[in-house]
Amino acid sequence: MEFSTLAVLGSQWGDEGKGKITDYLAEQFDLVVRYQGGPNAGHTVVVGQETFKLHHLPSGILHPGKKCVLGDGMVLDPVTLQAELTGLEQKGVIPEHLFISTRAHLIMPYHQKLDELEEERRRVEKLGTTMRGIGPAYTDKYARQGLRCGDLLGSERALQKKLQQILDTKNELFTRLYDSRPYSLADLEEAYLPAARGLKPYFTETALLIHRELQEGSRVLFEGAQGCMLDIDHGTYPYVTSSNPTAGGICIGAGVAPRVIGPVLGVAKAYTTRVGGGPFPTEISDATGDRIRQVGKEFGTTTGRPRRIGWLDGVALRHAVRLNGVQFLALTLFDVLTGLERIKIATAYRVGEQQITHFPPSLETLEQCQPVYLDFSGWEEDLTQVKSYSHLPPNARRYIEGIEETSGVPVGLVSVGPRRDQTIVIHDVFK
Repeated sequence: MEFSTLAVLGSQWGDEGKGKITDYLAEQFDLVVRYQGGPNAGHTVVVGQETFKLHHLPSGILHPGKKCVLGDGMVLDPVTLQAELTGLEQKGVIPEHLFISTRAHLIMPYHQKLDELEEERRRVEKLGTTMRGIGPAYTDKYARQGLRCGDLLGSERALQKKLQQILDTKNELFTRLYDSRPYSLADLEEAYLPAARGLKPYFTETALLIHRELQEGSRVLFEGAQGCMLDIDHGTYPYVTSSNPTAGGICIGAGVAPRVIGPVLGVAKAYTTRVGGGPFPTEISDATGDRIRQVGKEFGTTTGRPRRIGWLDGVALRHAVRLNGVQFLALTLFDVLTGLERIKIATAYRVGEQQITHFPPSLETLEQCQPVYLDFSGWEEDLTQVKSYSHLPPNARRYIEGIEETSGVPVGLVSVGPRRDQTIVIHDVFK
């Protein structure tokens, strides 16, 4: 049986290479839909000799003729999004079929300022936020005082009135709590509102668009940002993002029914990384970690920060498989491990005298966890030109088998380089 939808989700702490996988698969779909997050996401995609760094836009935007959707559950920085579109046009990519939800919320300059001020107040216990205003924008959304794209389609008078009410509340915080300067409507008119108005031609009721496309037999690819372990409900709270990157977030963020969701492809690096604070049981802070960071170019697409490096965390991966109903894994940056003498997978944690195989919800427990490892022999062969699973070195195949046994699901795709043609297909993920 073939399905009309596929979900591509992060199975770790984000930065798994979802952009490359989505770009590789997008050719087989009619729509590519982002359903949560904002410009805190960073998807790097290599097409030919060009490298594209996307933040808001789905990776499918690089395929001519594909319809791309920024869904209801997203928060959008209009200035950053306009710059992203301009950057694509300068490289010859014209977003002819881009649709932005009228229900998506806008990130305003006061959100970014609040993000910075709150992180400063945390002092030692910083969350490692990207300072892009994501959290404050989602806070306003749930406090029912956010600005949505659809608000720009009404009268200018109504928009100004709403914004002034928001600023009255925000300025109380800035002046009384943070001892910072207030914002005025003139501040918003300087850059943010003109950029937001420039997006109006893309505004549409995207949930209705997706529904009609599915009814007409179109194939839809749902692209998640961040990763399962950064989910606001199921990740390592409070060291998480402010939305739901998990499969459950698709229904809310894209406006589709649960029965619409087809197979789920979980993207995972062949090792583990994370950015910012929070417990990281398999972290390696030695020469091996430094080597993986340099070879894998493990620096944030959005922030440029060096990522923390660890061995593959099979406990966290099983957590992601269970929560998202993952049917297949896509392994990325597999070639980065070439040349390592030994490679490890954490199959369980040891807490005192107890051994656990599930991911604990308590950060205090997680900080005490010591990984229980399976050890694998490495390989020296260059993988970047390998085209089939059978041509991988025996030790590389054994490592993949170890990941399958640990996670409980088969590996469908293996990426051995950043280009589209550096992808090994092991299983047809659509059947």
